[in-house]
Amino acid sequence: MSGIKLIVGLGNPGREYADTRHNAGFRWVEELARIENADWAKEAKFSGLVARVRGQHDLFLLKAQTYYNLTGKAVQALAQFFRIGPDEILAVHDELDLPPGGVKMKQGGGTAGNNGLKSIQSQLGSQDFWRLRLGIGHPREFAAKFGADAPEVVDYVLHAPARDEEPALEDAFRKSLAIVPFLVKGEMEKAMMQLHTKPPAPKPSAPAKTEAGKTAAGTKEKQ
Repeated sequence: MSGIKLIVGLGNPGREYADTRHNAGFRWVEELARIENADWAKEAKFSGLVARVRGQHDLFLLKAQTYYNLTGKAVQALAQFFRIGPDEILAVHDELDLPPGGVKMKQGGGTAGNNGLKSIQSQLGSQDFWRLRLGIGHPREFAAKFGADAPEVVDYVLHAPARDEEPALEDAFRKSLAIVPFLVKGEMEKAMMQLHTKPPAPKPSAPAKTEAGKTAAGTKEKQ
């Protein structure tokens, strides 16, 4: 299987959107670029900011500057220029149907109303690109947690995550960034197995022993 050659993070350009839930994809590719010491350059012909990762991981990173709903324009332009196929593209995006910190990867399928994914699918003429879904939770769960009315989806995604959600999101970033070596080599099954496998539950510690060698639980008080 071909490895991933282009990773596009979905988001909106502009400082006012930088920390919003909708920009989880931008944040993810920014972190990967930082890890790989890759510099961003404005590429007008690709309608976006592009970073080239070379060496152990050889791939393009893309932040479309077209706004979220028109991401496909930038993806199609770069993919066509460098002859990158749909199955060699990974779209990283926020996901309402996963809790904050949840993370899943899949290839193809529907768009679940995500206009950024719709745009990519339309421009590529294919749904065979890969998707990395970063959970941001749904407004109804957010409302239930805080005992308030559920905000509209558009208002919810265009606000920053709650403070107690950030550690979970950062953990999802760490976990999913760790599978990049598999992605570039086309080892998709290994990538998904590592990403989707839950760590084993910690074993209960053995009961402490008394000086006489008996467990504390087994020592009875004399009557």
